[in-house]
Amino acid sequence: MNQDTICAIATAQGGAIGSIRVSGADAIAITNQIFTPVKVGKRLTDRKPYTLTFGRIYNGDELLDEVLVSLFRAPHSYTGEDSTEITCHGSAYILQQVMQLLIRNGCRMAQPGEFTQRAFLNGKMDLSQAEAVADLIASSSAATHRLAMSQMRGGFSKELANLREQLLNFTSMIELELDFSEEDVEFADRSALRTLADGIEKIIERLVNSFNVGNAIKNGIPVAIIGETNAGKSTLLNVLLNEEKAIVSDIHGTTRDVIEDTINIGGITFRFIDTAGIRDTNDTIENLGIERTFQKLDQAEIVLWMIDATDASSQIKQLSSKILPHCKNKYVILAFNKSDLILEEQKESINSLVSHLAHNHISSIFISAKNRYNTEELQQLLISATHLPTVTQNDVIVSNVRHYHALSRALDAIHRVQQGLDINLSGDLLSQDIRDCIFHLSDIAGEVTNDMILQNIFMKFCIGK
Repeated sequence: MNQDTICAIATAQGGAIGSIRVSGADAIAITNQIFTPVKVGKRLTDRKPYTLTFGRIYNGDELLDEVLVSLFRAPHSYTGEDSTEITCHGSAYILQQVMQLLIRNGCRMAQPGEFTQRAFLNGKMDLSQAEAVADLIASSSAATHRLAMSQMRGGFSKELANLREQLLNFTSMIELELDFSEEDVEFADRSALRTLADGIEKIIERLVNSFNVGNAIKNGIPVAIIGETNAGKSTLLNVLLNEEKAIVSDIHGTTRDVIEDTINIGGITFRFIDTAGIRDTNDTIENLGIERTFQKLDQAEIVLWMIDATDASSQIKQLSSKILPHCKNKYVILAFNKSDLILEEQKESINSLVSHLAHNHISSIFISAKNRYNTEELQQLLISATHLPTVTQNDVIVSNVRHYHALSRALDAIHRVQQGLDINLSGDLLSQDIRDCIFHLSDIAGEVTNDMILQNIFMKFCIGK
């Protein structure tokens, strides 16, 4: 249990209103020392929890601000400790002066994530819920918000707790058998254990497989923009981002390195990767950029192949053998740029070429990035290419890499349990594999996590949370 009292500014700079959070054993007493209530008899130390008190804060004889103080008493607060929140005007000067007063009276400046870390240590939430707090703050779309809310409300935690309870029941029965090994008594029905293991395997496997969706929603769906030099890749990136992110020039080979940025389209985050144009060149630096193009092509989920419509036949024939082998299980969109410079008959000829390409997931569209023709239709095509399910706050989807690795190890352990049951493995060895599975599931909730891992997790939080 933490004994010192911490404080931090909890609102972003520049707003009209600012908030300072204080938490710890002396939070109410310290706040009371710097706060003068407007009404006599409204001392904070005498106030009930969940109350607001209006008053003033002075720095010596100088009035700093008129403020509202919210009061929470342990264990019914965010951190599980006595806490106050001081709401004042958002002036950086006022906020810093109040912070200095709190520190002079016994507070310590909070570390990043320390309020949420105390909530975890005081049993107000498990580790997966604490991590969801950071995800909620960082959410930039409706989908990422729903993912974080689902995890913070404990849907994921409840599912893990149910799995652990079932496994603990069985391992206790198996270990009870070991105590009566001389009597040759079987307390754990092996067929029932196999049924349980199969059911748990399906649940863990579903959670592991959901990571692809969760990771895409959280970090953005990678879209590689590829094609020959001067096809209009950088122009399109600038149009999609609505800013001059990439250099645009008529000179071939302008883009020599990978340029990445994200944008939210229709509630989905896309991570666009503008790559070096693919062509035969003796330029060493440009060739390094082209190598990186194919590396990013392998990492992308959607491939946006930009083709100069005025030279479409030549570019498709030259690059299809280089590009399409890297696009297995990826959705490919052929964007024929500069389509305002070709006739309808030429478009029909291009469509015929596309229909003969050997790829299962491919579509095409005629655009003009320079004139912004069909670029909104291209965005809709990108949305449909994601095939992301609609996520609600009740869905349990894994988006955290640490959780994914722990679940993968738990899945390996339950596979060993299944294999052990198939070969009639002894109870002590079965029990060890079950306990390994329990260990990895418990690691997600923070029940077995060491201090170093905790420090690494919470140091990524913002100060004040």
